[in-house]
Amino acid sequence: MKKILPLITILSLLAISCSVNAYVMSSDNYRIQSDSINVGGVRQSSTSYRMEETIGEIASDESASASYKLKAGYQQMQEVYISISAPANVNMTPDLQAITGGTSNGTATINVKTDNLAGYNLKLNTSTLPALKSGSAEFPDYTEANPPTPDYDWSIGTVNSEFGFTPWGTDAITKYQYSGTTCNLAGTADENQCWDGFEESTKIQIAQSSSSNHPSGTDTYVKYRAQIKSNGFQTPGNYTATVTATAAAN
Repeated sequence: MKKILPLITILSLLAISCSVNAYVMSSDNYRIQSDSINVGGVRQSSTSYRMEETIGEIASDESASASYKLKAGYQQMQEVYISISAPANVNMTPDLQAITGGTSNGTATINVKTDNLAGYNLKLNTSTLPALKSGSAEFPDYTEANPPTPDYDWSIGTVNSEFGFTPWGTDAITKYQYSGTTCNLAGTADENQCWDGFEESTKIQIAQSSSSNHPSGTDTYVKYRAQIKSNGFQTPGNYTATVTATAAAN
């Protein structure tokens, strides 16, 4: 019984004002990417248009060469670049036996690149619940002992089978980090601790950053696990789960 998890990547773009090299002011709650010095201006709007005017600025235009692009002036919109890549399929191994049971694992590497100075966030969701299915047969999604805090150790309790995941990497959020044997505490994130399950109609955030990581990007790893108890039973079949990774600029 082979487990194959297709991983679909979706690129979510958020258009915000962003400077390539610096921001002019910031606090714990915001960053102003650029500002303007002028003698006046006005904003006008109706049900069909919006117009912004500024007085006192000069040279508001776009200039470009082979190595740069300059958008000068208050009215020039600055652009944010973001990309995401992930494998099309993740094969879980080993194959599980319906009666004797066992544990199967597979790992996906998701890379997100952005030049946004405020960074990005990365979320996962599935197309069905439970996520891992074969026709009408299914693995229940992993259930934490004290939700929403992930379980430090993988344990499916008294149920016959479950399917879950854990993310790790330098940008993994605190929820998936641990200190001692407790998750959701700033510390370490790795592939063996802080297990979670998918939730109905919910995009689960797994990683974020607060700065640009262009051009190399940052890898976040997601380990998927399915288990059948040796004294349990799971309907034989070729089980699949469709997982969507969504990256958005902050």
